[in-house]
Amino acid sequence: MQLPAAPAGSTPHCYPLAPLIRFTLLALYLALVLPLPVMAPPGLRPFCLVAVPLGFLLVSALLSEQVQLDGEGVRVTYPAWCRWWLRRGWSLRWEQIHGLMPIGTSQGGTVHYLKGPGSSRYLLPQRVARFPEFLERVQQATGLKLAGVGRITPPWTYWTLAGLSVAMLLGEAAAFALSIRV
Repeated sequence: MQLPAAPAGSTPHCYPLAPLIRFTLLALYLALVLPLPVMAPPGLRPFCLVAVPLGFLLVSALLSEQVQLDGEGVRVTYPAWCRWWLRRGWSLRWEQIHGLMPIGTSQGGTVHYLKGPGSSRYLLPQRVARFPEFLERVQQATGLKLAGVGRITPPWTYWTLAGLSVAMLLGEAAAFALSIRV
């Protein structure tokens, strides 16, 4: 697949978090916290009713991280609506990237770091949408060989977790519906 490099100053190519990962983590959050206002002691219920949507907003913001590639380099950032209160991300010009360092994880996966100026290391985003296209663009811009780089976790793990989260939500909805009838 041959992708043209974006000319300097052009609109960046944007790679958000993969939709499956975003949906799974939001569904898991909801499955875990939606029962709390009902299960909490009466004195804590108002707090839970405020905390649950605020927590959802925070999780949504954290999952809105995006990677932008253009003719100048790579940038990891957040959308404007949450950038002001989340960490700032990072950016590297293409000529500053001079290597790739794989590191094994305790779960048997591999994360990869881009080697930057000096001894700096920047985590290569491996959970973005259109990951093969993203890797191809990075490879073309840097000359690094990225053929062996894959996602941190296989999609089946997220499909399984998504299914379990949806099952939990359905079970909670059924239990709530039954409790109203009784």
